Amino acid sequence: MLPEREPDPAYVAGPPSDPLPIVVVGAGGIARDAHLPAYRRAGMPVAAVVDVDAARAAELAASFDIPTTHSGIEAAVAAHGSDVVYDVAVMPDAFASILEALPDGAAVQLQKPLGYTYAQARALVDIVERKRLTAAVNTQLRFAPHVAAARRLIADGVIGELIDLEVLVRIETRWELFPSVFGLERMEMPMHSVHYVDLVRSFVGDPSGVSAVTVPHPHKQLASTRTAYLLHYAGRPLRVTISTNHDHTFGPEHQEAAVLWHGTEGAIRTQLGLLLDYPRGGPDLLEVSTGTGWQAVDVEGSWFPDAFIATMGALQRYVTGAATTLPTSASDVLRTMAVLEAAHEASRAGGHPLP
Repeated sequence: MLPEREPDPAYVAGPPSDPLPIVVVGAGGIARDAHLPAYRRAGMPVAAVVDVDAARAAELAASFDIPTTHSGIEAAVAAHGSDVVYDVAVMPDAFASILEALPDGAAVQLQKPLGYTYAQARALVDIVERKRLTAAVNTQLRFAPHVAAARRLIADGVIGELIDLEVLVRIETRWELFPSVFGLERMEMPMHSVHYVDLVRSFVGDPSGVSAVTVPHPHKQLASTRTAYLLHYAGRPLRVTISTNHDHTFGPEHQEAAVLWHGTEGAIRTQLGLLLDYPRGGPDLLEVSTGTGWQAVDVEGSWFPDAFIATMGALQRYVTGAATTLPTSASDVLRTMAVLEAAHEASRAGGHPLP
């Protein structure tokens, strides 16, 4: 059976029925805009906020009626031990020291990406394994409501055999909202298109090979802003392409943020509305065609914050024994980082030379 026809049960499960308290590590914008709104909507209890900036932690905690703050991970561990889930919403540079400070056997969710390189990701997984941590990575696009609906339709055979999976992103990204990305040696792949590589893997598994190019914009102080991937699946008549262009600064008329699944009997398209005029975003859309025109499918929720309910929910169900699988485990997302590493090397190689 093809992997997209047998999705992991975690992708269609609801919020956990008896969640553990959550300790949010990092009081930045992603915690404010996505993590905490998601947990409040799902009724998941948040025990504390941790941030080296005590004032920022206190402000965020007050905004969400969270009872406790800590200015360091050591204080949080001393107060909460292993009876919580640590939700780490900081940049990857801090992951190793945070993981080392956690109690052995603790549960933790790391914000994506799992490092900037495969070597960094491998080192983090080594810490996870040595300390016997139950570790997941917050690769939320897998769980976005419209993606989840598409996943169910494909699993049910609505479009027949999947033969084409295409991600098209042509937008203007306001990188000044993310000042930490300036100066990174690798930017677009680990900080953005990792979402789409991970999404592809969640549907059709690991590719057998990768072709790619990633390039900067000559007027921007960023390592790269545009990437194209071609993922090879040997033995399958399957074409997988990912194209990202963050430099479409010419107005909204021809912006695009979509995932398209083409099958032998039909096609599905979802619009990732969040990326259109981020962070305000545009509408999410899901459409299906089986040869008689396109029909809209009503789906509740959006990528932010609803997908964050599902990623934390998957970890919570696994930790509490309500589920036996954890599709976003650190060891699985390490394979996403392997694809990115191969893509980076393919781009450096410059393609196959002409004869």
